[in-house]
Amino acid sequence: MFRGVNNLNLDSKGRLAIPTRHRDALVARCQGQLVLTVDSRENCLLLYPLPDWEDIERKLVKLPSLSKSVRRLQRLLIGHAIECELDGNGRILLPAPLRDFAGLDKSAVLIGQGNKFEIWSEETWSARRAAWLEEGDDDDGDMPPELSSISL
Repeated sequence: MFRGVNNLNLDSKGRLAIPTRHRDALVARCQGQLVLTVDSRENCLLLYPLPDWEDIERKLVKLPSLSKSVRRLQRLLIGHAIECELDGNGRILLPAPLRDFAGLDKSAVLIGQGNKFEIWSEETWSARRAAWLEEGDDDDGDMPPELSSISL
């Protein structure tokens, strides 16, 4: 499980160093083979171990392609997906089109989300986090019923 928030810097070539504490898990889980794609609802990137991404991709491909929302999701997630691998220094290269999508320049935030990571520009992450905190927990309108039984 990937957890935690890490503030990181991209180098001049657009590479991001994965924190040491996650590298061993990524090598054990997927030999450092990863897939990077866009988030369909936020301006951030999603980084999956290859086996986890392949499960998601299989499910996406099986969805009914006559649905406009399904096609949109497939185009965004599968169309932008790119395989990448940890280099000898534990870095991954974020391609320019994906950096542009997420507004990544120099400062990034890597957020563990269990089976994947989110990669945000530091500026976007700070603004979104502040907005979520201001919203509070008054709006349960889009909360799945499964969450109502969880006590935090």
